[in-house]
Amino acid sequence: QVQLVESGGGLVQPGGSLRLACAASGFAFGSYPMSWYRQTPGKERELVAGVLSGSEGRNYQDYVMGRFTISRDNGKNTVYLQMNSLKPKDTAVYFCSVGYCRPLEGFAPWGPGNQVTVSS
Repeated sequence: QVQLVESGGGLVQPGGSLRLACAASGFAFGSYPMSWYRQTPGKERELVAGVLSGSEGRNYQDYVMGRFTISRDNGKNTVYLQMNSLKPKDTAVYFCSVGYCRPLEGFAPWGPGNQVTVSS
C-alpha cells in the first residue's frame, strides 16, 4: 500500500542545482519522519538527510551540509531535497524513505529511485 515516487533528477553541470521530490501515498505521511538516501555502484546505500514529521528537526550528513536542504509539505504528502553547488561526487541514484536516521520497518521496500548525474 505504501508508495514512494521520486522525481526531479537528471543531468546537471558541476555547480548547478536540482530539486528532487518524493510523492508519498498509502500511509499517514504527516505522522512520520522522512529521509533521502543515495547509492552508487559497489557501495552501500547512504543516508543524505532526514526531516521529522513536523519539520521541527532536520539532519544532514557532513558531505552535503550547507549545500542541500530537506523540506516537506504535509498537505501535499511530499518531501523535497534541494541540491545546490552540486559536485561530481554527488552523482548517484537518490531514494526517499520513511524514517529519520534509518528506514522504518513495515513500509514498502526501496523503489527504483531517481538518477542524479553531475558532469561536465
